[in-house]
Amino acid sequence: MADLEDMGLIQAPHTSAGRVPTALGYRLFIDYLLTVQPLRSSKEQEIQYRLNEETDAKELMTATSNLLSEVTQFAGIVFLPDSSASKFRQIEFVSLSSNRILVILVTEDGSVQNRVIHNNQDYSSSELTEAANYFNEVFRGRPLATVKETLVRDMKRDREEIDALMQTAINLAGKFLDRNDRSDEELVLSGEANLLNVPDFAAVDKIKKIFDTFRKRQSLLNLLDLSVRAQGVSIFIGSESGYDGLDDCSVVTAPYEVEGRSLGAIGVIGPKRMPYDRVIPVVDVTAKMLGNALTQLSQN
Repeated sequence: MADLEDMGLIQAPHTSAGRVPTALGYRLFIDYLLTVQPLRSSKEQEIQYRLNEETDAKELMTATSNLLSEVTQFAGIVFLPDSSASKFRQIEFVSLSSNRILVILVTEDGSVQNRVIHNNQDYSSSELTEAANYFNEVFRGRPLATVKETLVRDMKRDREEIDALMQTAINLAGKFLDRNDRSDEELVLSGEANLLNVPDFAAVDKIKKIFDTFRKRQSLLNLLDLSVRAQGVSIFIGSESGYDGLDDCSVVTAPYEVEGRSLGAIGVIGPKRMPYDRVIPVVDVTAKMLGNALTQLSQN
C-alpha cells in the first residue's frame, strides 16, 4: 500500500479515511486492467427501440440524454449537431402580423427550427410564399454554413442588382440565420439529480461545484466539442477534463456520426469510481444507435 501511495496511485482523502485510487490510479486501471464486456443484446435492442421511436431530431437528442441517465443512474449529456454543418432542406415564412413573421427551417437531418422575426416591411402571403420557394430552389441540399456565407455576400450587393423576390428572401432568411454559432441550447443534460445519490458527492461543496458547472455549461460544451473530433470512446478522469468543476467526476463520451461525418457527441458524468465496464459500452452503443436513428430521419 505504501508503494502504491508513493507512486501516486492511491491516497487518503483525509487523515481518518482509508486509501482510494487517485485519478492516475484510475487511469492506469482503465488503460491496462479494465475488461469491458459487450452490452447484452436485449439492452441493445431496448436502446434501439427507444431511439427509433422519435420522429424529430431534437426530441431524439432529449430521449438519448434521458436514456443515458436512466441506464447508468448518472447524468446523461448530448451535444447537439453543429447547425452550420447541417444541410438545408426547406424554409417557410408565415405572416403573424404586419411586422412579425414566423420562420420555419428544416434541415436534412430532420431538425426543425423556428423563430419569430420582426420586420419593418409588410409582406403579403403570396410574397412570402414566392420568397420561400425561391430560397428552397436555390439552397436545397447546401450546408447552412454555405447558405450563411452566400446571404452575407448577397446582402452587401446593390439593391438595384437583385429583384424584389430575391431581396425579400435574403432579408428574411438573413435575419433568421443571424445567430451565435453555439449556445447553451445545443447541450441536453438529464439526470443531474442522480448524482445527489452518489456517496462520493455527499459533501455539499462537491455537489455544489458540479452543479455550478452544469449551470454554466460552457465547460461541458468545450469538453464535448473535443469529443466530437475523437475516435471512439473518450474518458476524462478528474482534472483530465481541464475544468475545476469536474475534478471529482469522470466523463465518458463518444461521438455520433451520420454518413461517416461526426455531428456531435454524447456522454455520461459520474463519480471517478463509476463502473466503467458498464458505462463505456452503454455510451459506445448509444452513440452508434443515435447515429443510425439520425440517418433514418434524414432519409424520411
